[in-house]
Amino acid sequence: MREQKVAVAVRNLSAGYGRQLVLQDVTFTLPAGERIALIGPNGAGKSTLLKALLGFLKLRSGSVELLGAPLAQVRPQIAYMPQSAEVNWNFPITVQGVTEMGLFFSLGWFRKPGAAEKERVERALGELGLLDLRKRQISELSGGQKKRVFLARALVQEAELFFLDEPLAGVDFRSERAIMKKLASLSAAGKTVVAVHHDVHTITRYFDHAVLLNQGSVQAAGEAREVVVSEAMRQSYGEVFQAEKWL
Repeated sequence: MREQKVAVAVRNLSAGYGRQLVLQDVTFTLPAGERIALIGPNGAGKSTLLKALLGFLKLRSGSVELLGAPLAQVRPQIAYMPQSAEVNWNFPITVQGVTEMGLFFSLGWFRKPGAAEKERVERALGELGLLDLRKRQISELSGGQKKRVFLARALVQEAELFFLDEPLAGVDFRSERAIMKKLASLSAAGKTVVAVHHDVHTITRYFDHAVLLNQGSVQAAGEAREVVVSEAMRQSYGEVFQAEKWL
C-alpha cells in the first residue's frame, strides 16, 4: 500500500500575542487530499493555529512545512478564506472584484486577466451560485453569500492546500450545502482542505480527519470518527457531550 502524502507537518510549534502564549508545543501531521477539521472549545487556539501556519503570526518556536516545504516556497499553492470579522465589508468592491483577487499569484499586480483567467472566475462564481450577484457590492451580501464569495476567490487561485477559518459560521442552509459540496469535490480532486469548525454535530458528516485543540495544545488527532469518540473529546467539551449523537 502506497504511503499517503503529508500536506501539513507541524513540529513543536509555540505561538501567541505579545507576552501571551496561546499555543505551546503543538505537533501533528495532516494527510494530503482530505478534509480536515480544526476543532475545540472557544479559546482553544484554533484560529491562532491557522494564522501561525499561514505565517500571519510569528512562531515563538517550532517549525511548519506545507506540501513538504516551508511556506515561502509554496505560497502560491496555498489559499486562505478568512473569518468574516477580518474583512472590511465597507470596502468598495464587487463580488467579481473579490473573486478576481484570487488571480494575483498567476498574474501579479499588473497583468490583465486573459480568456483563461476570466473562465476561472466565471467557473468559480457559477459553482457557488454567485453569477447573478457578480456586480453587487460586498456590503450588500448576506452572511452566507459573503462566505461563498471568499471561497470563490480561493477557488480561482487553483491552490493545492486550502485553509478556511470558520467557513460555516453564520451561513444559511443553502450556503452551507454549496460550500461543503465544493469542499468535498476539492478533496475528491486530491486537494487538501483544513477548516476551523465549531459544530460538533457535523464533524463526521463533513470531514475525514480532525485535530482537537484545547488549552493551546493538541488533545487528539486522526480520523474524525475516532477523535469524536475519544476521551479527549469528552474532556474538552464536558460531560454533556455524547459522541454517539454525532456519528
